[in-house]
Amino acid sequence: MTDPFDAPSPPVGRRERNKLRVKNRLYDAALRLFVEKGYEQTSVDEIAEEADVARRTFFNYYQRKEDLIDAWGERRRSHLEARLQEPDGASPRSVQLSLERCMNVLADVNESERGLTRVMLSAWVKAGRPMDEEPFAAHIFSDILEEAKRRGEIPEKVNTRGAGYLLRDGYLGVLYRWSRPGDKPLDLQAELLLVCDLVLHGMTARQG
Repeated sequence: MTDPFDAPSPPVGRRERNKLRVKNRLYDAALRLFVEKGYEQTSVDEIAEEADVARRTFFNYYQRKEDLIDAWGERRRSHLEARLQEPDGASPRSVQLSLERCMNVLADVNESERGLTRVMLSAWVKAGRPMDEEPFAAHIFSDILEEAKRRGEIPEKVNTRGAGYLLRDGYLGVLYRWSRPGDKPLDLQAELLLVCDLVLHGMTARQG
């Protein structure tokens, strides 16, 4: 007998596929314009025109322009999760290698869309999202550290939740510096790995 919970999801109908295509077209059009003109300088009318839809169609999918910031963040989180779940042949993995892998993926995600990241990061901060959103990266770091504690790699006294937030704060601080225009571009990957080294050293330096 087939377990109903294992049954495949019903196929998506034509109407749903069309709605998804329009939503993606609006999203892609908006991001192109944000990179070209800037987030604040881009209007809903321009996004609709770029996507070749009526203005009212935009509001069928997004209540306001700021919703595109949330959509961008959700897609980045999904992409990060998928990348971290990819097998890499290293098991078990030390806490240092696990954290470094996470930072390397974060660096790659941001570098792969450098111009877009800089525009959207600024919009994300101005919209107050760092204060409102669940700290997704902090939870990832905390889970890695908690598993390391269970294996005895880091001292029992380490507050893994606090250390996870510290790593997340270090990541965002580096990302803010990287996103600022300057004569000498910041080596994002190297700076993020330095954050890992400093936090790990702080956790293990005084075990007595």
